[in-house]
Amino acid sequence: MKKILDTLIERYPALDCVREQIWTAAQILVDSYAAEGKLLIAGNGGSAADAEHIVGEMMKTFRIPKTLPEGYAEALIASDPEMGAVLRTHLQGALPAIALDGHISLSTAYMNDCEPLLCFAQQVNGYGRSGDVFLGISTSGNSRNILYAAVASRAREMKVIGLTGARDNRLERYADVCIKVPATETYKVQELHLPVYHCLCMMVEKHFFG
Repeated sequence: MKKILDTLIERYPALDCVREQIWTAAQILVDSYAAEGKLLIAGNGGSAADAEHIVGEMMKTFRIPKTLPEGYAEALIASDPEMGAVLRTHLQGALPAIALDGHISLSTAYMNDCEPLLCFAQQVNGYGRSGDVFLGISTSGNSRNILYAAVASRAREMKVIGLTGARDNRLERYADVCIKVPATETYKVQELHLPVYHCLCMMVEKHFFG
């Protein structure tokens, strides 16, 4: 894991200022997954796309083949020899992750019937359990729907990771660790967010499947 982080800093020297925070965030994720927790992720606009991107890296093989849990391949064959053989061959291991921006029917119903800014918090309320992790992505760190979700996460006894720009922000008040990349313009912040979360995904994958 450390080598992966070192490689990130070699490629993006500007991110050396958040090395410690990235390491801490990776450890939080490792601890949660080791205890059979899951990752909930939320963002707006481009950050919503980043949330979906992270799910794509966690829920299938990213760089290191994610193998199936012990005994699951055999259970697939026992369930149905023909279809189980196909599943055993093609299914991959996964690190459970859910992007909260992707549930259109739920989100629009809740925003129409209740309070629009609480659409992510409602999903934290429904999905979240003690030991899970909430990753809030906000270039400003002040997106109110992300802040509400962070507060709901803390009430669920979840860990909170913030991924923001460099300015002081409200999200860091609620986060166990806040990775504040060294940029302030939205597009520049987003350009640095991608290598950070790729690094996190690789570090966690390495821990469990390396």
